[in-house]
Amino acid sequence: MKFTHQLVISSLAVFVLSACSGGASQRRQAKDDFEYLETPALKEWQLPQGATPQFYPNYEIPNGDFSGGVGPIVDIRPPQQVLELIPGARVERQNGEVTLWLIRQDEANKVWQTVLTMLDERNIGIVSQTDTVLETDWVSWTSEDEVVELGSRYLISRIEANNRFGFKISLIDWREDGKELPVSMTNKERYNVFMTNLVTSRYDTDLREEAARKAQELVKQIPITMGTDRSGFPVIIARTSYDVLWQRLPDILPKMGFTLEERNQSQGTIKAKYAASDDAFWEEVGVKPIELKDGTYTFLFGDLGNRTSINITNSAGKPVEEALLKDMVPILSAIVEQQ
Repeated sequence: MKFTHQLVISSLAVFVLSACSGGASQRRQAKDDFEYLETPALKEWQLPQGATPQFYPNYEIPNGDFSGGVGPIVDIRPPQQVLELIPGARVERQNGEVTLWLIRQDEANKVWQTVLTMLDERNIGIVSQTDTVLETDWVSWTSEDEVVELGSRYLISRIEANNRFGFKISLIDWREDGKELPVSMTNKERYNVFMTNLVTSRYDTDLREEAARKAQELVKQIPITMGTDRSGFPVIIARTSYDVLWQRLPDILPKMGFTLEERNQSQGTIKAKYAASDDAFWEEVGVKPIELKDGTYTFLFGDLGNRTSINITNSAGKPVEEALLKDMVPILSAIVEQQ
């Protein structure tokens, strides 16, 4: 099941939850009939006079006050799982509420800011707010699993306990088709998880964007020199990891005059067609033009841990001359600095 932001009306946030095919009742109810509901009530076993009963505990049903739905009321959908996308966070689920625990306060501060950002971006209104607690306006959910549109309001709070820091999401109000009703435990658990996953997904997006920014900054500071590979052959050496350099190659190589045709990250190869750049390009980068004929070339990248080797072969599969590799070092350095 995934979230899709569909519509915002005033302060009411509306989300669409997609599901499997079939009608809402088919997804919520068991397929068999419910004849067991017509089973007569059990009666006490009547023993013949003088008989001694024998009891076996193997199949004894424990006494207790059990309550819950039966028949078509029973919701057979699997419980929703919290998307554990916050590194180091521990999920605690109790009484339908979801709490995410973190060890460091700065991590909890970051998650709290993520909550505020997510609510703002998704136009979820805030009824009241302090430094540690906020109460949301109505959030409406439409789902193929549900017959009517559902609405929920949440209390999101920051908490501390036993040198741990976290935030808790609690569903406090519920309505169906615009009518406020008591919320069932099933829906409480389900829609608390949905709201939690909006937070964890937004946090994960922030992490990925931050990683991309850091990778780009690392590329700007890559020293590029001549060196040799493990076999002693001349290669260009980029002093950064293979994964970091690979992310930036689609931006770097085209600026050098190469049109990318094929890429294979697992094999470390890029096939590209070269067309000589005009004089304006060489003046811009501030280096002399390279003596490279137009044609198709293959770049070979080697993972050397915290370094990456770069070699180039021509269309016949033969390595280009060492002098050409040396001429390409200042060009690569100049373009990387411009990124």
